[in-house]
Amino acid sequence: MFNWLSQYISGAYVLDCFAGAGGLGFEAASREATQVSMIDSDPRVVANLQLQKSRLGADHIQIFRADILSWLNACEQSFDIVFIDPPYSEGHLRQQTLELLSVRSLLNPGCKIYLEWPHNEESGIKMDGLDWIKQKKAGQVAYALAQWQGSR
Repeated sequence: MFNWLSQYISGAYVLDCFAGAGGLGFEAASREATQVSMIDSDPRVVANLQLQKSRLGADHIQIFRADILSWLNACEQSFDIVFIDPPYSEGHLRQQTLELLSVRSLLNPGCKIYLEWPHNEESGIKMDGLDWIKQKKAGQVAYALAQWQGSR
């Protein structure tokens, strides 16, 4: 997936909506993203992310303990790259997160959006202004990269 994104990360403002272990956000930060915002609602996860950030001395990473929908409703920053990979049991959050990003105008034109879902399901994403670039399956995971063109 980072092979798909490598040419876009340097200088980008990145949002990792469901940070979890932080692999996506930390990788983007290591590839010279200007700023990475990592969101997760689990206090233990957030504490671990803060510890990793501290160990790396990564001042350009911001970590927030929040429900993603509430956080997006208060967000003032727009993004160049967004990772949307909610827990599989909460797949409805893919569409809700993307819709809120759009409604709040938090996606910069040309924003790259990485989405992930169980391999045996459809993405469920239907949205004007979203162009699918690539899609793949690996093991139990299906994933795709889309580009935001804005509402049409």
